[in-house]
Amino acid sequence: MKILICGDVVGKTGRQAIDRHLPDIRQRLDLDFVIVNGENAAHGFGLTDKICEAFYAAGADVVTTGNHVWDQREIIKYIDGDPKLLRPMNFPEGTPGAGTGIYEGPKGKKVMVIHPMGRLFMDPLDDPFAAVEEALANQRMGHTVAAIIVDFHGEATSEKQAMGHFLDGRVSAVVGTHTHVPTADAQILPGGTAFQTDLGMTGDYDSVIGMKKELATSRFTTKMPQGRLEPAEGEATLCGVYVETDNGSGLATYVCPLRVGGRLKEQWPL
Repeated sequence: MKILICGDVVGKTGRQAIDRHLPDIRQRLDLDFVIVNGENAAHGFGLTDKICEAFYAAGADVVTTGNHVWDQREIIKYIDGDPKLLRPMNFPEGTPGAGTGIYEGPKGKKVMVIHPMGRLFMDPLDDPFAAVEEALANQRMGHTVAAIIVDFHGEATSEKQAMGHFLDGRVSAVVGTHTHVPTADAQILPGGTAFQTDLGMTGDYDSVIGMKKELATSRFTTKMPQGRLEPAEGEATLCGVYVETDNGSGLATYVCPLRVGGRLKEQWPL
C-alpha cells in the first residue's frame, strides 16, 4: 500500500496547503490512504467539523488531533458522529470520540490507525504504551488488517523514538507529531516498521512553530503578558512522510519525507 501521513496543519495557510496540494499529491503518488493531523487547523487551536469535511474533500481518509483537540468546543458534540476523526486514545475513559479506527482501503484492504499521546512534558494521561498494546491485542497485519499506522503525538523525541522501537515489527509505521519541526531521521527500523520522530507541520515556516514570530519571540525576550498567539500567514509547506508497505506482511518497504510548497526545500519520493 502507498500511504501518506501529513504533519500538524496550522491555521488558514496550512489549510490552504492541504486544499492546494493534497489532491495533486494523491494522484501523482497513486496513494491508497492519507492521514492528516489537523489539531491546529482552526486559527492555530483545534479544528471544526467544516475543517474536517474540507480535509476529506481534499483527499484525507482520516484526521488525527492531539492536545488541542477540544480547543474549538463545537468538536465535542461532533466527534462521536465522525469515526474518521480521532482524538488521543489514552484520554480518560468516557472521553468523547475514539483514539483508534479500522478503515476500508483499496480493494477491501483494511487500514488501522492508532493515535496515542505522549506524557513527557504533556498532560498527565493514561500510559500510551499500554494503550497501544491493548489496541493491538486482537489485530495482526496481513491477517485482520493490511496496515497499521501510529500517529504518536508527543513533545519528547525520546518518548517517540521509544514508541517506534516498542512497536517495531508489529505495525507499518510510527510517526511523531506535535513539535512542528520535521526531523531528518526517516528510516525503516530493524523489524520493518517505518519511523520518523516528527513529521513537522503543514504551515508557514517563517514563524515560531507556525505562529507569528514577533509575538512569539517577545514572550521569550520580555517575560511580560502577551496577547494570544496567532498563526503566521505566509505560504505553508505541506510536510509529511510517504510510506510503502508489503502487501503480505504489512511492514514497510520504503519511507521518504515529503515536502511541498512554502519555504522548505521541496522533497518527493524517488
